[in-house]
Amino acid sequence: MKNLPLFFTLLLTAISAGAQEKTPVIAPFNHLNIRQLYIDTINHHTALKSILHVDSTYDFASEDSIKRTWIHRKLFKEHLFEFREKDFNVFIDFLPDFQIGKSSRNKNLWLNTRGVKVQANIGTKFYFESSFYENQGLFPAYIDTFVRYHRVIPGQGMIKNNDVVGKRYDFAYVNSFLSYTPSKYVNFTLGYGTNFFGDGYRSLILSDIGFSYPYFRITGKLGQFQYTSMWTQFMDTHERTFSQAYQGIGYPKKWGVFHFLDWNASKKLTIGLFDAIIWGDIDTSGRKRGFDWSYLNPIIFLRPSEYSVGSSDNSILGANIKYKLLPKTTVYGQFVLDEFKLKEFVGGNGWWANKWAAQAGFRSFDLFKVRQLDLQAEYNIVRPYTYSFRNNLANYAHYGQSLAHPLGANFQEILGIASYTFKRWYFRGQLNYSQQGIDQNATENWGGDIFKSYDTHMQDYSNKIGQGLKNNLLYTQGTIAFILNPKYHLRIEASVAARQQKNILYSRNEYIFSFGLRSTFRQFYYDF
Repeated sequence: MKNLPLFFTLLLTAISAGAQEKTPVIAPFNHLNIRQLYIDTINHHTALKSILHVDSTYDFASEDSIKRTWIHRKLFKEHLFEFREKDFNVFIDFLPDFQIGKSSRNKNLWLNTRGVKVQANIGTKFYFESSFYENQGLFPAYIDTFVRYHRVIPGQGMIKNNDVVGKRYDFAYVNSFLSYTPSKYVNFTLGYGTNFFGDGYRSLILSDIGFSYPYFRITGKLGQFQYTSMWTQFMDTHERTFSQAYQGIGYPKKWGVFHFLDWNASKKLTIGLFDAIIWGDIDTSGRKRGFDWSYLNPIIFLRPSEYSVGSSDNSILGANIKYKLLPKTTVYGQFVLDEFKLKEFVGGNGWWANKWAAQAGFRSFDLFKVRQLDLQAEYNIVRPYTYSFRNNLANYAHYGQSLAHPLGANFQEILGIASYTFKRWYFRGQLNYSQQGIDQNATENWGGDIFKSYDTHMQDYSNKIGQGLKNNLLYTQGTIAFILNPKYHLRIEASVAARQQKNILYSRNEYIFSFGLRSTFRQFYYDF
C-alpha cells in the first residue's frame, strides 16, 4: 500500500479496519446526549459542558444484523469517512444546513450552509476537532434588527462589509480545539470556540451564545473536586469601534481569565464557585497593555490580584449549585455579583451599582416514566447595568453579544422546554416570556444595554429591574425532526415559531415557518 496515494491508502484502511482491534472513540458531550450524566446514579461534574467521554455508540453491529449498502450506512448510520485503526480514529463529515421558510413580515426565508467537520483521537489522550461553515441566508425581521445594531449574526460572526441589512447575508466561521489528557487527573485544551459553565439552558456566568474566540483551558480533577482555569482573548466589534477597524488597525482586543471550582459535596449536591476578570488590550489613553501576566497563575484568587496591580479591570464573581432532588430530577441555580458594597446592598435603596444576577431551574428526565420525555423550566433575573463597564474595552461581551445572557441586563425571564425522542423522531417545544427595561433613544441608559457605559446611568438610586421602557417579549417554538443519521445529527426538520414584542410605543409580531435538511449539534439562540 505504500505506493498508493494517501487518500486511497486511508480509504482501503477504513474498509479493512473492521477486522482489526480498534481504539475507543473519544468525543465531547453535546446538549442532546449530556442527559445521561444527569440520570446516572453517580454525581458527575456537569457544569463544564465540553466534557470528553468514550462514545459507545460506535458498535454498529448491535443495531441490526442485516448487511447494508455503503449508501445506506453513510446516510443512516456512519460518518461520511471513517478511518478506524488500532491506535487512532478519524471521522470526516459534510454538514449541510439547507432551509427554506416564510415570515409573516412579508419575507421569504432561506439558509444555505455548507460545513465540513473533522474529528480525530489518538488513543484516549489526544482528541482533535475542527469545523468550517460557509453560509448565505435571509433571516426574520427581528434578526435583521439585531444585525443592524451589532453587524453580526447571533453566534456566527460578522456579516461581510457589502451586505445590506434586511437582505441576503454572507458569513463564515470556524471552530476548532485540541485536547490532551495525560492522566485522569488533568486535561489541557487549546481551542477556538465557545465555553459554557452551568446546568441550565442559560448561563449567567459564561454562556455559549456568542461567536468563537481563542482560549486555553486547564481542568484538573482530584477526588470530589474539579478545578478549571481558562485564558481567553475576546474582541470588541461593536459599531462604536468600526471606524478603527476600517483604518486597518484591527478590532480592539480584550482579555479574560476564568476560574471555576466544582465540588461534589455529596451524592446529590454539587457546589461551584466562579470568578473572572476582563481587561482591555489597550488602556483608556490608547496605550498598548496586552496580556497582564499577574493573571497567569491558574490558582490565584483574582479579585485581590486585580487590586494588587492597581487595576480597575472588570471582575465577576459567581456560584453554581446543583441538587439531585429525585433520581431523574435535578434542581439548579446560579448567582452572580458584578459589583458589591455591603452597605448599599443591604440598604435597599436601589443603588445603580448593585449589579447582580440569579437563576433557578429544574430538569426532569423520562417524565411520567416515559423514556426520553424530558422537561426543563428556568427563571433568570438580572439587575440593571450588570455586565456593563465604563467602556467596551472591558465589558462582559464579545463580538457584539453578551458573554452571559442574550438579553443583556435589566430583565426577568421565565422559560420552559419539553422534548421527546422516539426512535428516530424528535419533538421539541419551547416557551419564553421576558420583561425587560429598554431605552427609548440613544441618550438614555436604563441599564439594559451592556454596550453603553455605566457612567451614563440615569440615576444613582431607586433603580429597579425593568426600569425604562417596559418591553414584554413572548417567544414560542415547536420543532419536529426525523433523524437520518445520529452520528452528526443529520435530520429533516420542520419548525414553527412565534415572537411577540410589546410595549407602550409599539407592538411587533412575527410568525416564522421553516423546513429543511439540517445537521450537526450546533445550538443557536434566536429566542431573544
